[in-house]
Amino acid sequence: MYYDTVRPDPGPDPRKDQSAAPSGTAVLDSAHTGDIVGALGTIGLHDTGRRGSWGHRLRTLLVIMGPGLIVMVGDNDAGGVATYAQAGQNYGMKLMWTLALLVPVLYVNQEMVVRLGAVSGVGHARLIFERFGKFWGAFSVGDLFLVNALTIVTEFIGVSQALGYFGIPNYVAVPLAAVLLFAVVAGGSFRRWERFLFTLIAMNVVMFPMALLAHPKLGTTAQGLIPQFPGGLDSTLLLLIVAIVGTTVAPWQLFFQQSNVVDKRITPRWIRYERADLWIGIAVVMAGAVAIMATSAFVFHGTDLAGQFSDASGVADGLRKHGGSTLGALFAILLLDAALIGANAVGLATTYSLGDTFKKRHSLHWKVSEAPLFYVGYALLIGIAATVTLVSDDHVQGLITQGVQALAGVLLPSATVFLVLLCNDRPVLGPWVNSVRQNVVAGVIVWCLVLLSLALTAATFFPDLTTTQLETGFAAGAALGLIGGILVALRSRQESRIAAAEAAARLRAADRGGTVAPAPLDKAGLKALLETERMAWRMPALSTLTRPKFSPLRKAGLITLRGYLVVAVVLVIVRIAQLAGGN
Repeated sequence: MYYDTVRPDPGPDPRKDQSAAPSGTAVLDSAHTGDIVGALGTIGLHDTGRRGSWGHRLRTLLVIMGPGLIVMVGDNDAGGVATYAQAGQNYGMKLMWTLALLVPVLYVNQEMVVRLGAVSGVGHARLIFERFGKFWGAFSVGDLFLVNALTIVTEFIGVSQALGYFGIPNYVAVPLAAVLLFAVVAGGSFRRWERFLFTLIAMNVVMFPMALLAHPKLGTTAQGLIPQFPGGLDSTLLLLIVAIVGTTVAPWQLFFQQSNVVDKRITPRWIRYERADLWIGIAVVMAGAVAIMATSAFVFHGTDLAGQFSDASGVADGLRKHGGSTLGALFAILLLDAALIGANAVGLATTYSLGDTFKKRHSLHWKVSEAPLFYVGYALLIGIAATVTLVSDDHVQGLITQGVQALAGVLLPSATVFLVLLCNDRPVLGPWVNSVRQNVVAGVIVWCLVLLSLALTAATFFPDLTTTQLETGFAAGAALGLIGGILVALRSRQESRIAAAEAAARLRAADRGGTVAPAPLDKAGLKALLETERMAWRMPALSTLTRPKFSPLRKAGLITLRGYLVVAVVLVIVRIAQLAGGN
């Protein structure tokens, strides 16, 4: 049944061996099974009640809500605030179209990890290791650890800049934030942690008065939805666009949300509510991004600071100078809030993956003494990032902040490719595998990300490339992707029809005592049978699954993508160094 009152979180039973998964499932940590214990209520493990009224559904959503909202708001972290402010200060609202195009990317990517988490019961890193082997697992987790460590540094830079605005020195602000972040996570209560995050998320309400104080113009804002390349398409603009992509759709989100769905004990029955949670989070993150971009765009328009972005601290000071002390203070509060949420989520994404990799306890339901690797890893990440922030100067911090977002954008295609492969892995997802439509959309997203990365590479190698030449390259790449997409869609449609027929046969056989009925089902009957199978499906223990074999063509494609991304990462670093030198 559904519990309207909030019951105490009993936590996991410490007498259970976390390595002993429940019979027939892949769950690695015993804390990942049990009641759904959310910030706003509890749903029993064996709850099968029907949600007939809107009120009942709303109460259920409030309990389920969390992973999608947190991962999206965490996306507007300190680096995100700085990147959106840079876009507004240097280009006005002319890059707002990038945010609109990222909405479907956000949903498609994160909806896939929702399904993976709820159906498999294990984290993203664990699935990559088990289904693709140690070689590809090490690459994926290695990328994650590197970018996440740098990302957490940017969060502490944001804390330093935000509290510095109010006169709190760096050597006080950074250690204080580090202690707070660890104390909240190490409490041994998932509910307490989620309530703290909800409190921080509620502080995002300051974005509305902040944007209104900037006196935005509706017409100018709407024009920003038209795709355009202000000043021409060059490596500087491309780097910023890649940074917007990287900060809005970051690889750490995939790992965090899947693990958080598992940690909250969400099962396939509740996927529709988690999808709603995700849409709520997307609405919040888009509103915040537009508000930040509009604030810097309209306040700095026509001033000496237009086109002169330095860092988030410079934005706060500039807003105070040209918009008033209240506007500057609201921006600093939003920056601090974003940094704390981001550091928490990115740190947990990393240590969740650490537990998945080494098969150790990794849940917020455990206390420090019960899951030492999980909490020690989190503490080390926070401690190292705080130390780097304290010993680095403003110039180095600015380079890290700009570079880490671009690196995330460049590495995103690789992470998305593995995500799509997992969501087409029938032994893992069974009837929850991607549909043909989902594969087409996911393929378009991956290819667009690759083209964007290729354009940045070309513009860095050949700085004299014109806007027309780059646009021609985009058009040629889009045509090539269209041809490949049609071929993939045709193959996926054939596989989907075969799988649907097999599933219907199994269900009819089960209903008729093992005798398959010869009469074909109509569309409605087949849909009902498939839905029945979906609700009952959970991924079997990973040790019982045969690892998929890569065809030579697929293996060559993955190796090519990996090799290219290594080159692209180097070129991003080169471009950041060039910008540091004033080129």
